[in-house]
Amino acid sequence: MAFNTTAGAPAAAAQPQTDVASLRVFVFALFFIFGGITSLNDVIIPKLKELFTLSYAQAMLVQSAFFAAYFIVSIPAASIVRRFGYMTTAAIGLVTMTAGCLLFIPASSSAKFVIFLLALFVLASGITIVQVVANPLISMLGAPRTAHSRLTFAQAFNSLGTTVFPYVGAILILGSLAKVDASTLTGAALEAYRASETQVVMRTYFGLAVALLVVAGLVWANRRKLVETQAEDTGLAAALTLLHQPRFAFGALCTSCTWVRR
Repeated sequence: MAFNTTAGAPAAAAQPQTDVASLRVFVFALFFIFGGITSLNDVIIPKLKELFTLSYAQAMLVQSAFFAAYFIVSIPAASIVRRFGYMTTAAIGLVTMTAGCLLFIPASSSAKFVIFLLALFVLASGITIVQVVANPLISMLGAPRTAHSRLTFAQAFNSLGTTVFPYVGAILILGSLAKVDASTLTGAALEAYRASETQVVMRTYFGLAVALLVVAGLVWANRRKLVETQAEDTGLAAALTLLHQPRFAFGALCTSCTWVRR
């Protein structure tokens, strides 16, 4: 049966069980990937702070540039889902993430902090698109009555990513952090140090770009496994009726309170 959790987005028709199982693997992988890459912010902040001798306020621009994409790109991402469907949009999101990672190459070559912020914004835009796809998609891939269980299980892969990526990222990115104090360098020595150390960041994100491109190719190749039918475009007003459901309303309230506390 069709099960649609996003107003105006394509709904999934009945799927063969083998296709459902393989699509779930893709979605679990997406949760792992975007959870892990998001958590790398906590690794790259001290690196950029040290390289560019930033204040704490300036270093937090990393988080601002990253999470601004969630606010700016979420609604356009929903429009992309409505136009192209879930699997194609997931591939678009992964390619956008790849572009964000590749932007670390010119950022590292120029050793300019502002270009790193641009790269992070593009990367987060791709993550936002993938997240807009992943949450309703995992709800579709099975019986509606067990959708909450699948979403909770998928979130476990998100948590696994946030556990694994910072550890690996710290080894790759922060390995040389304590060897040289950038605040003691000036002129050509400082520029040379920045150019050298930003290459470490570039290599890490280039490796991520290659991995993301492979996953995007796999999602694209399997996009036809999800049979979608166009749902009625009911608009924002219909979506807001979800607030009439107590669990959704309280969940939205708790999420808002969490962001306010941050």
